[in-house]
Amino acid sequence: MKLKELLAIAKIPPAVNQVELNPVWQQKKLMEFCREKGIHVIAYHPLGGQSRTSTPNPVLHSDVLKEIAEARGKSVAQISLRWVYEQGVSIVTTSMKRERLKENIELFNWELSNEDGLKISQIPQHKKITVLSILCPDGVSTVDISEVDVVEV
Repeated sequence: MKLKELLAIAKIPPAVNQVELNPVWQQKKLMEFCREKGIHVIAYHPLGGQSRTSTPNPVLHSDVLKEIAEARGKSVAQISLRWVYEQGVSIVTTSMKRERLKENIELFNWELSNEDGLKISQIPQHKKITVLSILCPDGVSTVDISEVDVVEV
């Protein structure tokens, strides 16, 4: 783990770690490590990011998240963002559409139930990465290859 290597030599440890985090890539080991080290996590791609392939977005097309969204009268995006928020991390999300911006900020007057959290915790985990990020000679990838289920070209 590159963060362990950094902490071994850093005179000033990092205050934050910005990583991909969403219901289908929960990064439980990394989250625990950062908590133990007092490093705040900032989540990017909380809605699963964009794919350059025809593969559907695993967050926005999650049956578990759709079920929870329908039961709560929320969107799948709101369920995902609320889950990320409830992990105690900051969120980075973007949109150019006013209605989505409004929807994205409507996270603070409700909570997921313990049952919702349990269902989300059981979503199969997978990370989509590009072959280039694995093979990059500069070692750009911070993904533990043993945790990768899906590789896109």
